[in-house]
Amino acid sequence: MNAQKQGFQWPLAGRKDELQRISQAWQNQRTKVLLLTGPAGVGKSRLADECLTQAVRGGWRGARATATAAAAAVPLGAIAHLLPPSVDMSDPVRAFSQVAAVLAGPQRNLRWAILVDDLHLLDTSSAVLLRQLLDSDGIRLIATIRSGEPVGEAVQALTGGDRSYRIDLGAFDQRQTEEVLQAALSGPIGQRTVHTFWAASRGNALYLREMVQGAVAASTLSSDGEIWELAKGGLPSTPRLVELIGSRLAGAEAEDRELLELLALCEPLSLEDAATVVHPQSLTNLESTGLIQMRQDRRRTTVALAHPLYGEALRADMPALRRRELILAQVKRTKAHGARRREDSLRLATWELAASGTADPQLLVRAAILASHSHDYEQVITLLEGLPDDAHTYESHLLNGNALLQVGRWEAADTVLARAEALAGGEAQKVAVTLHRTWSLFWVAGRTEAALQVNAASYQKAADAKWQRVLKLNEASLLILSGNVPKQDHAVLSDLDAHFAGEPSIPAWSMAALAKAHLLGQTGRLNEAVSFGQQAYSAHRDIDETALGSLIPAAQLVAVSYALADVGQLDKSRQATDIILAATEGTDNALTWTWASYFRGRTEWLAGDIAVARGWFAQTIARSRAHRYVPSLFRALAGLAACAAVLGDLEASASAIEEMAGYSPMGSHAGEEYLGQAWLYAAHGDIGQARATLFVAVEKAKLAGDITSEIILLTDIARLGGAKEVTERLAALADACDGAFARARARFATALAADDASQLQAVADELQVIGANLLAAEAANAAAAAWQRAGNARRATAAANQAAACAINCKGAHTLLLNAAQATAALTHREREVALLAAAGTASKEIAEILHLSVRTVDNHLQHAYSKLGITARRELAAVLGIRS
Repeated sequence: MNAQKQGFQWPLAGRKDELQRISQAWQNQRTKVLLLTGPAGVGKSRLADECLTQAVRGGWRGARATATAAAAAVPLGAIAHLLPPSVDMSDPVRAFSQVAAVLAGPQRNLRWAILVDDLHLLDTSSAVLLRQLLDSDGIRLIATIRSGEPVGEAVQALTGGDRSYRIDLGAFDQRQTEEVLQAALSGPIGQRTVHTFWAASRGNALYLREMVQGAVAASTLSSDGEIWELAKGGLPSTPRLVELIGSRLAGAEAEDRELLELLALCEPLSLEDAATVVHPQSLTNLESTGLIQMRQDRRRTTVALAHPLYGEALRADMPALRRRELILAQVKRTKAHGARRREDSLRLATWELAASGTADPQLLVRAAILASHSHDYEQVITLLEGLPDDAHTYESHLLNGNALLQVGRWEAADTVLARAEALAGGEAQKVAVTLHRTWSLFWVAGRTEAALQVNAASYQKAADAKWQRVLKLNEASLLILSGNVPKQDHAVLSDLDAHFAGEPSIPAWSMAALAKAHLLGQTGRLNEAVSFGQQAYSAHRDIDETALGSLIPAAQLVAVSYALADVGQLDKSRQATDIILAATEGTDNALTWTWASYFRGRTEWLAGDIAVARGWFAQTIARSRAHRYVPSLFRALAGLAACAAVLGDLEASASAIEEMAGYSPMGSHAGEEYLGQAWLYAAHGDIGQARATLFVAVEKAKLAGDITSEIILLTDIARLGGAKEVTERLAALADACDGAFARARARFATALAADDASQLQAVADELQVIGANLLAAEAANAAAAAWQRAGNARRATAAANQAAACAINCKGAHTLLLNAAQATAALTHREREVALLAAAGTASKEIAEILHLSVRTVDNHLQHAYSKLGITARRELAAVLGIRS
């Protein structure tokens, strides 16, 4: 999708709070001047334009002027075009009075809002005139001033006092950046892309606009129909951006250019190193002009460029030999200091590779280890590619294999890990290779059987009992996380300590801890899952960073998020995923990010905010495709298919289901992958087939022992008219499952089966408290229909109002109970079922076969339904029932 073809326009967004304050200030009769201040590029002019537009809409006459250094040399130069031609300016006192009179109009009732951009450059005469007009109540002034610029006395007098309302504009934060991007692109945008634009622009509105327009023009920023994502390394410049950055850098003195160039290549620098390149006074000057900034890192002061785009511009103009000269000089300085700091190995190796294409092998390996600890896996791969073949060791191959699997290159990872295994010096090292190979096959390629075979082969060769236990732990983890949960795997994990005491392999322990929390959750022991997962998270944070290949600590919260959602603590579930997303932001740890994103989507699905859930699933799909992560891609496609169907986007739902068919299911959350197909059938009105699909899914969940997934699937059968068939099983599962959510869903099904208005109303209240707004809206809607059938109009209205209030949080959702409950309130259960199938275009003969009725009985039910619904023909059913045929 191309944003330019959509009529790409740059919006005013991200300034909601400021606009509200401006509106309040404008309504205050004492406010004569609205003053917007801030650094260059922050969006002052754009906001000032909006202020003027709103004033004009409110009945003011508008005018604008731009103060410039050139215009300041001429009295009244900035506002000469605003002065009536009939006014003689040779007598300023008299002329000012005439201007005020002309502006006020014959009836003296005209009100003027005048916008002056860059007010700090306004000439004295213009400032004096504007002040007199303000004093005469002839105008109000909207003005922008750039922070840090000198302001003349006349302008100070114009803007001083309590008649001025000042707003200091800062750069956008990440949330505001997302708002701007969504408004500009007219659609949702991936969190990684938001972070990339925000980090690169530092929230500068002007730079952000230029980068987005450049990326759209270069097609590196595009939409797959669901979400906008930026290709890796896809931030092209534009001529305007080059000009803007170039003008900022042009203010530096020639002798200071060397420091700026060095920072572009090697930032941050210590203050001592920077002072060897330029005079200390130059550092002060560069800082005051906003080109560099000082940072305090414990007791060490460092120097960096004030904006990342400055570095891009400087590097683009730098010849290769100049780069080499500057980098090698900095390498020499750093080595002269002894390269004592932890990160010096990484910096030296990176610099030497950039300057000469080679570096000391030991330095490269140390640097790669540091990059791995920072989850900069692309950097790990780059560093180790610079290592000569004969310098590779078991450790370097294992390090490289881990990095390759993290970025989704599982075939290359398998090749490199095979080399590591050939160099392994004992069982500990061989088992470590096995763990990485199985994880690459399982988490990236989605090849569970292949992963289990690799693990089994390694187990057969292991002689030491402790390493056999590690491989058994790994096997149990893979089986549980794939949805295959034999009882012996329960036993393997049952005594796993959340604090990993005595575990010989931290990576295997961390994966097993995740699997155990997941197992506890899917077997209904949700409170235990939360507790165990949180303990594992705390313990994991204390692990030595040198434990290569272990999951990041925040990954333990994936299972916690899942358990919290199913127990009914949806806000806490969101908080858990927020921690994971924050921990992986700005890193190459996309594997953990995709699962956090998926589970955030699942939480929103359970909450009933289907459009938001779809956005999270779309982000998971985009990131999984980019890294070829098959399991997370499959799960997210399933989630998106369900969301799209409920939102009425049947084409997108069918497309996602078709793509899912190309992959093998991972197996976790057994049966939930059928939700998309079931809700697609339901959206077409084929309720019988939707329920049949869900019953197949229920059997799969039963086989896997997945109580929480089975509860979700059974609840949806009840929502689609099959409540009487599932109430007994749901009640039994709710007794075996922790939390209020399972109990509320069981009561929901029981109330639907009984068509009990009071029970439905009570369960709507329970679900609303939990935050399951779609289920709450459906329960309240069903209660309203039941009250209506009982002839209690007052209660029916109250329940309908509650349904509407809950449905506000479920924008765009279309379900049987949400759409058709009121319309079919007068129908019997069988009449509703027949009517819904007919509305989807199902012939009477087919309906008879589906419901095991005679064709005559079907037609009789339809005639009764037509009469009760006030229609005369089958073709009118779809519109009345809200069904997409």
